[in-house]
Amino acid sequence: MSRTRTSDVLVIGGGIIGLVTAWRAAQRGFATAVVDPEPGGGAAQVAAGMLAAVTELHYGEQTLLGLNLASARRYPDFAAELTELTGHDLGYRRCGTLAVALDADDRAHLRELHALQQQSGLESQWLSGRECRRLEPMLAPGVRGGLRVDGDHQIDPRRLAGALVAACEREGVVFHRAWAERLTVVADRAAGVVTADGTGLGAGQVVLAGGSLSGRLAGVPEDVLPPVRPVKGQVVRLTMPRRHGPFLSRTVRAVVRGSHVYLVPRESGELVIGATSEELGWDTTVTAGGVYELLRDAHELVPGITELPLTETRAGLRPGSPDNAPLLGPTGLEGLLLATGHYRNGVLLTPVTGDSMAHVLATGELPEEARPFTPKRFSTATALTEQPA
Repeated sequence: MSRTRTSDVLVIGGGIIGLVTAWRAAQRGFATAVVDPEPGGGAAQVAAGMLAAVTELHYGEQTLLGLNLASARRYPDFAAELTELTGHDLGYRRCGTLAVALDADDRAHLRELHALQQQSGLESQWLSGRECRRLEPMLAPGVRGGLRVDGDHQIDPRRLAGALVAACEREGVVFHRAWAERLTVVADRAAGVVTADGTGLGAGQVVLAGGSLSGRLAGVPEDVLPPVRPVKGQVVRLTMPRRHGPFLSRTVRAVVRGSHVYLVPRESGELVIGATSEELGWDTTVTAGGVYELLRDAHELVPGITELPLTETRAGLRPGSPDNAPLLGPTGLEGLLLATGHYRNGVLLTPVTGDSMAHVLATGELPEEARPFTPKRFSTATALTEQPA
């Protein structure tokens, strides 16, 4: 086995979460390396890139809302810094989101969501069906009402991933383009990894940021292995016409027959329609049924989409956690930290994750907004101590 030089910080996984962690660590002066066969790949290649802290609010997720909002507030400066450093256009748009209802049940559901948003101090505006169609003339005549959320924006995750690779290279991050095969543990401390080609990489601190694969790394002790599972999502990409103004001017989303569907229009002319949510293990097959459901539901919202060219179908795996929230920071194994389990909020949480991980790598402590998301919340010992007497 050959041994290459040791890093201060070794990040396992080169998706957007691993990349932002490596970039921010390198900015703090850490000698940083990333292990990934294809940096910039992963779930970001499939994600739609909605920065939707308000419209994605779910009951019981108010703690996660705090982290989502903290990250959303950082996005304008984060995007500007990344673009200035790399010259990459991230496709960051402050276009707002319109969540619409197609029937009485959907309308009741949206009314409840509006009430929850208001209770949580969030800004959203109730619109009639006619007002929704005035904003987005391509909407179906049957739209019953909707919520206008100007604070929910979008970014192109593929461009974001490319910019983060470039930013890491600018900061001197070393890329090892190989699979991490096994965590190295020496004297009860994470000390690096062995790659698939047998190369040993040493590190002062190891960050496991492998997305849905994070729970599969050999050598990680059972009690600190992250409880992360793959949740399949299929998306469809169409091309919008350039003539007669915008086809859609903002992100449009709805619940159709109990399924969530969204349409994200990019300035490039691409229209992303997503996304299914399927608990099917490691399967990434694009299925006729998945594509049919997305197009059927999107067609009910915006009938004109059936005229548009179909340019891509893709499936990816979100890293789901037991409470749908990320695992950030130190584990029960000295020297091993996690940055995974972001589920449907990976793109939104990129800025706050980078800041939080750099802070904990430098100080040993998570910043206040990230403390509820310690991986130790899932450990048996923690669970036992938190049981009521």
